[in-house]
Amino acid sequence: MAAPSPLLQTVTTTPTDYWNDSCSVEELTYAIGHGAVGATTNPTIVLNVLTKEMHLWEDRIRTIIAEHPTWSEAEVTWKLIEEMAAHGAGLLRPVWEREGGLKGRLSIQTNPMFYRNCEAIVAQARHFATLAPNMQVKIPVTQAGVMAIEEATYHGVNINATVSFSVPQALAVAEAVERGLNRRAAEGKDVSHMRPVCTIMIGRADDWMKVLAARDGIDIEPAYLDWAGIAIFKNAYRIWQARGYRTRLLAAAYRHLGHWAELIGGDVVLTIPYEWQLKINASDIPVVERMQNPVDPKIVDALYTKIPDFRRAYDPDGMTVAEFDGYGATVRTLRTFIAAVHDLMGVIREFMLPNPDVKQGL
Repeated sequence: MAAPSPLLQTVTTTPTDYWNDSCSVEELTYAIGHGAVGATTNPTIVLNVLTKEMHLWEDRIRTIIAEHPTWSEAEVTWKLIEEMAAHGAGLLRPVWEREGGLKGRLSIQTNPMFYRNCEAIVAQARHFATLAPNMQVKIPVTQAGVMAIEEATYHGVNINATVSFSVPQALAVAEAVERGLNRRAAEGKDVSHMRPVCTIMIGRADDWMKVLAARDGIDIEPAYLDWAGIAIFKNAYRIWQARGYRTRLLAAAYRHLGHWAELIGGDVVLTIPYEWQLKINASDIPVVERMQNPVDPKIVDALYTKIPDFRRAYDPDGMTVAEFDGYGATVRTLRTFIAAVHDLMGVIREFMLPNPDVKQGL
């Protein structure tokens, strides 16, 4: 009998869970086979999945367009996103049932263009929560998003806070969720099956530090920059343990194997892209608890001393909620997600208005 894969060892021998960072049928099936108990999506992921699995969706796209003759390409696009997410949730339904509704959820992301509009985020979040019983809804950690997280939680939505890179953002999410859960409980509403998570996009935190180092000519050991997201995540986890928040931390945006190995053993979720799952399962890195191992103080001190935006992300009071929208990693990620929505609409446009300059197939 073959030895269990490193990912399966991670989830069976430690409190750490892992999710598939995609709603792709092929990728999610592989992940579930290696112990995954959830999945996440965002506009970029959906675009990539649609590109790879168009043969599974092109007939449905044509049907949606035909059934709704007055819909815009935006409306068709979001209907498709909903159906792709619901399909992924169906694949996870057995996990959800096995775990008594405590795991096995599929995260669908609210429209990133709503990042300034609390009411629009909440309305879409509440709608998305109805798409399947095991749906989780991603809300960006912007100023409006923090307000939306509390309100959506109050309305019974299991949230996944996203577009988050820092301890201050994670703390704002945890406090907002607590307020929402307490409001529900005060009215006698059930909170026993709510399992909110807060993402810290550790790879995108690294990316931003690397951009700053290059842009501003910061003299720092390049290898240290790969530890920025891990240091931020571990600092947030330390605070979580002390305060007992009901939100679980989730690590996303993988860039190297340390983004898995260094977080093993924490009561956290790791949402891992398919290509990184393959790399992890092919690695010979021992599956041992490392979450409690602090990042080398020399590395943290260099990052903290030389990069002001690392300090803002690492310190619990490094940013106010009002500053979240302007943080560099937030801006870069929102721009990426919004661009992906436009690209998705471009794909739908080719179905609705095929380019007449190109000969179409018979």
